[in-house]
Amino acid sequence: MTGQPNTRLSDLFGLAGWSKGELARLVNRQAAAMGHPQLATDTSRVRRWIDMGETPRDPVPRVLAALFTERLGRVVTIEDLGFVRHGRAGKRRDVRTIDNPDGLPWAPDRTATVLTEFTGMDLMLNRRGLVGAGAALTAGSAITSAMHDWLRTDIPRQGAARAPETLNADPAGSDRYEAAPIGWQEIDELERSVEVFRAWDAARGGGLQRKAVVGQLNEVGGMLTYHHSEPIQRRLWGVAANLAVLAGWMSHDVGLEPTAQKYFIIAAHAAREGGDRPRAGEALSRAARQMVHLGRPDEALDLMKLARAGAGHQILPRTQAMLHTIEAWAQAALGRGQAMRRTLGEAEDLFVSHRNNGDELPPWMQTFKDEDLYGMQALAYRTLAEHDPNAAKQAQYFAQKALELRIDGRERSKIFDHLSMASACFIADDPEQADRYARLALMSMTANSSQRTWDRLREMYRLTGRYAGYSKIEDLREEIRFAMPKNQVKKLGTTEV
Repeated sequence: MTGQPNTRLSDLFGLAGWSKGELARLVNRQAAAMGHPQLATDTSRVRRWIDMGETPRDPVPRVLAALFTERLGRVVTIEDLGFVRHGRAGKRRDVRTIDNPDGLPWAPDRTATVLTEFTGMDLMLNRRGLVGAGAALTAGSAITSAMHDWLRTDIPRQGAARAPETLNADPAGSDRYEAAPIGWQEIDELERSVEVFRAWDAARGGGLQRKAVVGQLNEVGGMLTYHHSEPIQRRLWGVAANLAVLAGWMSHDVGLEPTAQKYFIIAAHAAREGGDRPRAGEALSRAARQMVHLGRPDEALDLMKLARAGAGHQILPRTQAMLHTIEAWAQAALGRGQAMRRTLGEAEDLFVSHRNNGDELPPWMQTFKDEDLYGMQALAYRTLAEHDPNAAKQAQYFAQKALELRIDGRERSKIFDHLSMASACFIADDPEQADRYARLALMSMTANSSQRTWDRLREMYRLTGRYAGYSKIEDLREEIRFAMPKNQVKKLGTTEV
């Protein structure tokens, strides 16, 4: 007991709208359903949790997490409630602070536990796209401060002769995964499933397969509670990292932003546990891209520092090039044109050097091709054009180069390129061309489940305001309003110039 109010629990308690007595009764009922009929919580106990900072014993934190998840319609973890779980040896220091509420970084057994618990809570929600009020992203600087030194060190290797065993990890939710050994065939099948999910996401957006990916990740988390031989365990961590990145990217794609960030952090932990520091850095770069999309480029730069520092010396030039393009986008959002151009130049050099040396790319980097480099350059220049309209011509140039190469079915990327081109044309005072590319984007968006494409369309729609007198643009604006999902239409009214 800290003697201080648990502000995180208090805030969520206020959002849920329960009385203390009602919450006590719900805890007892839920605990009984989870196999703990002996639990007897009362109003005074709830008051001590909230007002005095008392941390209840297991299973109460898990029970509370399940109750708040169901009530608020978003994943609520034990850390979200302001409670800190200690390691098996009980020696982990109390890291519950405002700057690091999730207690980053996690030990390996904690990573598997958080993974299974978080995915289990996510799957418990029976609807998609609802983020409960009060959900907040952790600041990029806070993540960087907590994880910087840890991410830059290597995981000690296990002894080769160590026998398989079941880890003493906490069960996730009310069900305990029956841990059992798996072999190379199962690993191969899991890795193939990742490729299928990745291709589907690129083609159709993250909404349609997100729960399938989360479910697969939940199963892998259960597998990780069994300590396999080192080669299998490392590959299994790699599968977990890849699935967590996908789950995060799909969550970001449908607007579940705090959920997405949590998956990116889980992915970074899983990749490091598997000895793949470049993958850990790439996972964190996804969180940085998310921050730029949400209008927080300064925090994106904090995360990019962590991503690049944590990626290690084995990172390939093309991976470095990809990281540079994200950093350049953040610089463009801040209006730092000189820094953006320098960073994009470095990205080009790195990309070309990799093409020349012929190093084999890991599967998660094989989709970053020439058109993706051009697409990110177009996006960076289009973003900079908001501060310096002269950058619009360069945005058009790179968007055109990207579109000429988009032949592999990744429709979402093509939509983004069309929108970058249309926006750049509007800024460059070429409404005829802008109208053409905007309509090409709009034709594809109705068959795509990506909310991010609608977010980017709203940014372009704002630029149409200065052409309100043009009949063709007026027609375009009306078509956009008609096509826009109902929950997005009202936002159009706040984006006029």
